[in-house]
Amino acid sequence: MAAEPDPCVVVIFGASGDLTSRKLIPALYEMAAAGALPRSTCLLGVSRTQMSDDDWRGKLQPCVKRHAKRFDAAAWADFARRIYYFPGSATRAEIYPQLAERITSLSQQHGGRDNILFYLAVAPSLCIPIVERIEASCLVAEGRRWCTIDRDKMPWQRIIVEKPFGRDLESAQSLNRALGRVFEEDAIYRIDHYLGKELVQSLLVFRFANTIFEPLWNHRYIDHVQITAAETVGVEHRAQYYDEVGAIRDMIQSHLLQVLALVAMEPPTSFTSHHIRQEKIKVLDAIEAAPTDRLQDFATLGQYAGDDAEPAYHLNPRVPTGTTTETFAAIALRFDNWRWAGVPFYIRTGKRMAAKRTEIVIQFKQPPANLFKRTDQFAAGGTRGANQIIIEISPRGGVSLRFQGKVPGSGVRLDTVAMDFDFAKRFGAEPVEAYGPLILDAMRGDQTLYQHRYEVEAAWRAVMPLLGPQARTLRGNIHANYQPGSWGPPSADELLAAHGRAWHNVAPDQ
Repeated sequence: MAAEPDPCVVVIFGASGDLTSRKLIPALYEMAAAGALPRSTCLLGVSRTQMSDDDWRGKLQPCVKRHAKRFDAAAWADFARRIYYFPGSATRAEIYPQLAERITSLSQQHGGRDNILFYLAVAPSLCIPIVERIEASCLVAEGRRWCTIDRDKMPWQRIIVEKPFGRDLESAQSLNRALGRVFEEDAIYRIDHYLGKELVQSLLVFRFANTIFEPLWNHRYIDHVQITAAETVGVEHRAQYYDEVGAIRDMIQSHLLQVLALVAMEPPTSFTSHHIRQEKIKVLDAIEAAPTDRLQDFATLGQYAGDDAEPAYHLNPRVPTGTTTETFAAIALRFDNWRWAGVPFYIRTGKRMAAKRTEIVIQFKQPPANLFKRTDQFAAGGTRGANQIIIEISPRGGVSLRFQGKVPGSGVRLDTVAMDFDFAKRFGAEPVEAYGPLILDAMRGDQTLYQHRYEVEAAWRAVMPLLGPQARTLRGNIHANYQPGSWGPPSADELLAAHGRAWHNVAPDQ
């Protein structure tokens, strides 16, 4: 059973931003309405926009109504009384004496025990200046003073850093160093909200609580693994921001490599944050770097074309002329370790795809002695007709085991049948916004679902060949190379077809 979260003052830098209004506040409201957020916890938003406490509460209420589940006016009124606002630029040193006084006052008023949880919901370029200002203002004392009292009874100061964590390996390392000069590593929480999704967390249970799966989870039985995160929408109003990021930075380096780590990691010694993160670091470190002279054999990139709903990405007025930022990326990764020797992991993500779907497909090998190789299911060779485990993270949430069965009647005809587990139907609960439980984990000091600095850096190493000048050829014919409503450019299919494999593409209405 999880420990109770400690009460604290949650200080959100970037309070007037989209992330705060769409995700953070609605998620914390859901936790408060469910009775999971300690009543002594309060929120202090910090942003340059001039607003009063009441102004900010008034701005947030419609956002909570729109994005939170089951809005209740009384629950909102109770929660809103714990929301406050501080106007000022978080990179300017002169605001911090007053900010420190406000934090202390709120902690005393609500009983926050002088615990502070900083949340950096700001652009990556602002993170280091804000961390340096926090240090200079002496707001962080834990681990930096000699004290004879019990450490567990001391006030704590922790920090959550939003993704993207840097723009590349070098900037991520710089940010890690800056954080390490101010906070202890066990006080740094590098958030990836994908790790808060129920089905992502369930991967560990699925793998390590079931004897029938773990013995098969290796190169002897698994042919390959596919991880897909597809969206039907385009970049819309985020075009200017998105062009600075792209699909690799936005999805693969963070979300999808975290999912991959949970699929591929070795069993941890125990279900603790230290041992789980230790195994994730090992498997991310084992990713083989793609050879820079043959990148086209390991990756393909794309930009969506236009239609009546939205112009082609490269023609969007909010992006630079001739931009080669990818809205689609597919990569093939391999591990240099014993468990996964020779097993490719295919990862793809894209905008304006055929269906909104995030899933993991575990594709097993054909039986070593195939008695039914002349039947339709197996005649084509490859992995057609082989067993699959499909873990659907969204939108439905569930697990499907696909295997072969005999069709009733004379002769032997095979057909694929499925055993399905539907998360919502089985447990009678709908998944909550991932940010809420993750923030509560930070308040209780649990880093299990947060990234260690070495995880972040290993993930950047894996994708750096696709971001530098050596990837120029991959971006050469990127403009409008796939149609809206498709599954990406033809080169994505060729990436798998070269090895006799194919993507698992679902129909749009599935």
